[in-house]
Amino acid sequence: MSTERTEHISSRRARHHPLAPPDWLLNGLKPSSAPIPWAAVARAAVALGAPLAVGFALDEPEYGALASMGALAGVIGDTADAYRMRVLNIAVPQLFGAVGVALGTLVYGHGWLAVGALTLIALVSGMISSIGTVASVSGLLLLLNAVIGAGLPLPEPWWTAPLLLCAGGLFVLALSLLGWPLRGRQPERTAVADTYRSLATALEAAGGPAALYDERRQQVTQAINHAYDLVLGRRARVHGRSPSLVRMLAQLNVVIPLVEAAPAAHLRGRPLPPEIPAAVRDLADAIEEGRTGTPVLELPAAHTPAERAVDAALRHAAKIVYLAEPDLHNVDDRLGRPAALRVRARRAVRDMMFSEASWRYGLRLALCIGLAQSLVSVVEVERSYWVALTVTFVLKPDFGSVFSRAVLRAVGTAGGLVIAAAVLAEVPRGWWDVPVIMVLAALIPAFSVKGYAFQTAAITPVILLLSDLLNHQGFDLIRPRLLDSLIGCAITLVAGYLLWPESWHTRIGDRLADTVDDAARYLERAFAPLPDQAAHAAARTARLQARRRIYRDLSGVRSEFQRALTEPPPTGARAAAWWPLVVAVERIVDATTAARVRVNHGAAPPDPDEVEEIASRLRDLAERVRSTTTPERVEAEPPGGTSSVLAPVHQEVAAALAIAQPEP
Repeated sequence: MSTERTEHISSRRARHHPLAPPDWLLNGLKPSSAPIPWAAVARAAVALGAPLAVGFALDEPEYGALASMGALAGVIGDTADAYRMRVLNIAVPQLFGAVGVALGTLVYGHGWLAVGALTLIALVSGMISSIGTVASVSGLLLLLNAVIGAGLPLPEPWWTAPLLLCAGGLFVLALSLLGWPLRGRQPERTAVADTYRSLATALEAAGGPAALYDERRQQVTQAINHAYDLVLGRRARVHGRSPSLVRMLAQLNVVIPLVEAAPAAHLRGRPLPPEIPAAVRDLADAIEEGRTGTPVLELPAAHTPAERAVDAALRHAAKIVYLAEPDLHNVDDRLGRPAALRVRARRAVRDMMFSEASWRYGLRLALCIGLAQSLVSVVEVERSYWVALTVTFVLKPDFGSVFSRAVLRAVGTAGGLVIAAAVLAEVPRGWWDVPVIMVLAALIPAFSVKGYAFQTAAITPVILLLSDLLNHQGFDLIRPRLLDSLIGCAITLVAGYLLWPESWHTRIGDRLADTVDDAARYLERAFAPLPDQAAHAAARTARLQARRRIYRDLSGVRSEFQRALTEPPPTGARAAAWWPLVVAVERIVDATTAARVRVNHGAAPPDPDEVEEIASRLRDLAERVRSTTTPERVEAEPPGGTSSVLAPVHQEVAAALAIAQPEP
């Protein structure tokens, strides 16, 4: 989270007007500063416009509309950078979507049989969504297409709609893979280079204001997570050893010691020489351009343990970055080697079947879909598949807060309906639909990066115009669709949110406490006594893996808190109150890493009793977090008089304990 947003949270009560919208709603409606993906914008326009044009040319506009609907699903899922990940993100959900529309078509017009079928599909969809990112999109598309198949009259025979939807999705995939022959490894290489660039900005901030350094260090964590996801995700599917892939993995691994040295450099209290971040940026350029040879570094002399750590890590990184052919058998994975695909698939299915959270989400989704379909079966509402469609989009906890998504969905749908109304009222049906759909489709990726309400406003008119080509309702469908959206949001809020206490009694405190316990274990592992050199090498690898995992977990905690901040009181208020402790825990881990780096480069190691004392205080902090609903920050003096390498850790733990005092 940015410094500006933190300041906004801390001062919101002081400047909040009684008649102004609540902060959680304003945060959701505020557009993100993410750049517009222009390549995705162009692909979306072509992907949705071309099938529709072919349909009109063949005098089969319904077929063109179905293919464009499949392309729409592909456009929504076209979010990966690496080309191999695009194959998974687009192709796999399309298969589930084809199954969904086939099942929906078979129960179309069968009343309560359709209600039962969609409820069962919703249960399966919800449980599938708990496996992972691709599975979540697959589960979403399975249910969405089943709802469309059961609610709209689709062409006969039954296999026509699945075939056309898949064709549209595969067309998006083909467009997204056009650059693969020319720049097949470029996304991974760019991600690794961006990791070095983000580290350079963090090193520039080292020794300066703590808030600026914390923000840039968090950006480094996000960049490393993204790069490892791309490189290791690709590596898991490459049979054998690819030299180019191994080289990228070596370049990514070798940046970790430099990342570990950054906290030690920050604790010096003065900026690093500008030659150091400049050298890191030069390494980033070398990675992106694929340069090899002998590096030339002109670095200032290093004197303190922190300076020696930065110097040694930077020189070693330069050596590996410029190495043309790294040892194929001497590159370890900082997160551990992934298991075989068969093993991971079996593990995922087992976890899904025996997970309480998986069943709970599946049942929540099934209940809401069952109520939505029952309502439109009992009450005379024309073509109200939109109610279940709204429920499906809103009730995605892994996509954000259910409550805020329901409100933002209503706002976004209203905006989208205004656009659709203007198009249906002014644009004649026929070939004019093609350029209109191309323009509206281009808005989907452009608006999706700005926020959920903006994405909804862009998707809504596209779905309405395409569905109008199937049921020919024209302008008359505008008002019923707004009513359907409000009904769907209401069902989700009551049956999918208020009836499930875990959705509004957030577990952010428990998640944060678990991370504090992990910080205690990381401290003990960092300074555990080692009997011999072989054990030292193994312990270093384990410590690096533990550090990567704890920073990844902290990144997940940050995301969960940001999601909780969009909830109405009391959840949002509690998340804002606990937020300073999230930052404090990150600083504790940073200080622990800095101490370990200083010991590696000449500082005296701490006494084991001191390590155990700090670990015990951290576990006490975790218990306070679990037992305290809302913290009350108090001023506390950190322990003084210690010259140990762990003195900064003592100070950060004392600050964290002061934050987690129970509420009076």
